[in-house]
Amino acid sequence: MRVKICGITKPDQGNAIAKLGATALGFISVPSSPRYVTSAQIRSIVENLQVSVDRIGVFANSNIEDICQIVDEANLSAVQLHGSESIEFCTQLRQFLPKIEIIKALRVKTPESLKEADTYASYVDTLLLDAYHPQQLGGTGITLDWKTLEKFHPRYPWFLAGGLTPSNILDALKLLQPTGIDLSSGVERYPGDKDLDKVALLLERVRFLNQ
Repeated sequence: MRVKICGITKPDQGNAIAKLGATALGFISVPSSPRYVTSAQIRSIVENLQVSVDRIGVFANSNIEDICQIVDEANLSAVQLHGSESIEFCTQLRQFLPKIEIIKALRVKTPESLKEADTYASYVDTLLLDAYHPQQLGGTGITLDWKTLEKFHPRYPWFLAGGLTPSNILDALKLLQPTGIDLSSGVERYPGDKDLDKVALLLERVRFLNQ
């Protein structure tokens, strides 16, 4: 199972989390976010890594030129689109970044929101399902209603996000079968400052479940 820890801002924490066993690190390229990092900051974190992991830049309603520039400058391996990006946008981005994984995040407000998942599946590599918040795009700590996802069995990879913590991760994974999980606020002291003890506990519990 892929385990993505998002909102990394510090080189030492990024390296420690990778060494603990996370398979992906997420970097927020949304200037309004309290976890925002520049491409130069991402690069300094990436260059400090002693373990190979996926390096995912998170964008929201950015233009293609800016995304491509940050991917190149920061040496990213994936792009996560967390805004209202259209299928047409995803298609165009694929043309510019043919070797980069494209992840489309969808905020699930009602069971009907999952219809979007089928729509995007043919145009991106991976989906990410997050909790809906009327003002914030992500990192809210709000838990998805997992019951709405019990019949969600797509043919493509997907991350479960939204209010996951070391305390509730086993309950979530007993109900659902995502190919990956994505955590940010659930393993933090405050936005951008990760709690390594919580990350270690999370990874220990995921490994226990997968035994």
